Amino acid sequence: MAGVTVVFDLDGTLVDTAPDLVETLNVVLAGEGLPAVPFERARNLIGGGARRMLELGLHEAGRACTPPEIDRLYGEFIRFYAAHIAERSRPFPALEAALASLSAAGMRFAVCTNKLEWLSVRLLEALGLAGTFAAICGQDTFGVQKPDPEILRKTIWRAGGTVDEAIMVGDSGSDIDTARAAGVPVVAVDFGYSEVPIAELNPDRVISSFADLPAAVHELLGGMLTRTMPMSAAGGAR
Repeated sequence: MAGVTVVFDLDGTLVDTAPDLVETLNVVLAGEGLPAVPFERARNLIGGGARRMLELGLHEAGRACTPPEIDRLYGEFIRFYAAHIAERSRPFPALEAALASLSAAGMRFAVCTNKLEWLSVRLLEALGLAGTFAAICGQDTFGVQKPDPEILRKTIWRAGGTVDEAIMVGDSGSDIDTARAAGVPVVAVDFGYSEVPIAELNPDRVISSFADLPAAVHELLGGMLTRTMPMSAAGGAR
């Protein structure tokens, strides 16, 4: 299948951003005189976004905040994070080799994330990866965010692809739900920030390393090809 688009989530999928995100959370909390959230506890909430991380920290400190107060703290979070976005964040192991393998097979890449677009671009530029992606789309790019399938569909279109020749790669239930709603097969990584074991959410494939991604993508593409071939042709292909 020529022109296949592989769409990646960002935090917890392409890049291990937890060190910088959790540090940002705890800097903001410290500014309010509140205790830090333990790393592993905060790490598994990253998929819910910065606001959820802040709400957790406030809740665990026994402090209730009004929406305007959350907005203020969110603004502080974004300002600090933008200035420290790639101090310790790094691509997950074997990512670049997997991208090279898939690119050699003629595939294009895109990012579909609930992170703000400009932060996503800044992070990927800092890591030298931005030029790898035909589109980098965030929660503010189209005015919708995951699990709304429109963000995935529009990301694929912006990258120059089509929904019927696309695969999603993510680390959360939101990624899986988005792909399912868009009618796109989904590969889940089990090293990301899901709050539950990702296999329990029944993605089409689960991988434990990016070294396994090319094989998973090609397996899914084979299934997609079989489904779109006439019955007689599919039978002849076996």
